[in-house]
Amino acid sequence: MPIRRILVADDEESIRWVLSKALSKKGLTVDLAADGQEALSLFRQHHYDLAILDIKMPEISGLELLSRFLAEKPATLVIIMTAENSMKNAVDAMKGGAYDYITKPFDLDALDATIMKAEKASTVTDEVHRLRDELKDHYKVDRTIIGKSRAMQETYKILGKIAPSDVTVLITGESGTGKELMARAIHFNSSRLGKPFVAINCAAIPRDLLESELFGFEKGAFTGAVERKTGKFEQANGGTIFLDEIGDMPLDLQAKLLRVLQEKEITRMGGTTPIAIDVRIVAATNQDLNARVQAREFREDLFYRLNVVPLHLSPLRERKDDIPLLAEFFIGRSREEFGVSTQGCTTEALSLLQGHNWPGNVRELENAIKRAVLLSPDPLLTPADFSFLAPTGPEEDNGNSLETLIANKLRSALFQVEVHELNNLYEMVLHQMERPLIRIVLEKCRGNQVKAADILGINRNTLRKKIQTLEIDVKKD
Repeated sequence: MPIRRILVADDEESIRWVLSKALSKKGLTVDLAADGQEALSLFRQHHYDLAILDIKMPEISGLELLSRFLAEKPATLVIIMTAENSMKNAVDAMKGGAYDYITKPFDLDALDATIMKAEKASTVTDEVHRLRDELKDHYKVDRTIIGKSRAMQETYKILGKIAPSDVTVLITGESGTGKELMARAIHFNSSRLGKPFVAINCAAIPRDLLESELFGFEKGAFTGAVERKTGKFEQANGGTIFLDEIGDMPLDLQAKLLRVLQEKEITRMGGTTPIAIDVRIVAATNQDLNARVQAREFREDLFYRLNVVPLHLSPLRERKDDIPLLAEFFIGRSREEFGVSTQGCTTEALSLLQGHNWPGNVRELENAIKRAVLLSPDPLLTPADFSFLAPTGPEEDNGNSLETLIANKLRSALFQVEVHELNNLYEMVLHQMERPLIRIVLEKCRGNQVKAADILGINRNTLRKKIQTLEIDVKKD
């Protein structure tokens, strides 16, 4: 990372003046502090790439400042200045985490060389941190893509075949199925591991800003462009760019993206010189791009360029065998995140989860588990802990929505009481269900008891007795 802003703290005005003049000539922004307290105040107000601190100052010493700076912003580079070339000062400074120390009087060229060395060290450190973060993400992705269902096994096979190559991939699937996780898995299992993975949601950025986000801009390209900015494609150079919600990209930008795919180069907004890039493209959408092509809302030539290898992620309702594994994983992660003692789900709770259709897919399941874990007082989650789940519609429940709705309501009711304290449960439940059923059918039949009895499949006299026994008010039109 280039060093742009420096904090200089020294109680000697002459030292502050010399350093300010010398560093400002190199185009650096320099802030000055006459004592440790002023230096600490400035440090907390601004971001500094480097701090040059005198070891002895009023209020707070340079070594104490060093400790506070690194505690608050560990990435800050600090150079300690000392008038005493003693081993103790050197050891104390380096032990405290200083990048280097210099002795007064110092040579400005030597200081300049030290700053240049610090800048290189900062760049290397940033790269190490980035690689470390990528490896953490790799581990996270590897653990989060979970499933042993046939649909997931087929997905793993395709992933294994396409990841090592540089082929363009189009991931399709409903919202919440894990498209970005799959894109990361493709990157982390490719030869581009260790290079940038850059994601951008094409639907989340206003169309007026999307082009500059993707391709960058030159200084003066438009009002407010006060300096050059690199776009996502340049930031991803050598690695992978993930274009999420590609179906929402405006048509004019689709043409520019097509050129990037064909020519493997981009041009910044306001620029004239093409910039060669080496980027693997993985795109994703929850829309039917074929339909959007037919509606002339998506370019057909771009669709074929992106759809070299299609990878479809099945919705959770089509792989319910994976729900117990996913639930176990999310409970474990929530246990670590929230510091709770939840151990798992009861058999009944797992049955309820597998009976739900999860329109929000894996993301919805994860959020449901988190909510249940946070609110449940018990080590095992029961159906009552998931009573907040909305019942699924008939079109989403493979014809079993009524049964599922009744089962969910019964579980929610029964697990809020001590079942062993109830008597004659069978008759009680039938009685509770019978009354609203007969009342609703009579309403539909406008009070016609003959027709209602026929629909219910019972004798008219039986219906009349039940109306009296259950105290049902029959309204006739």
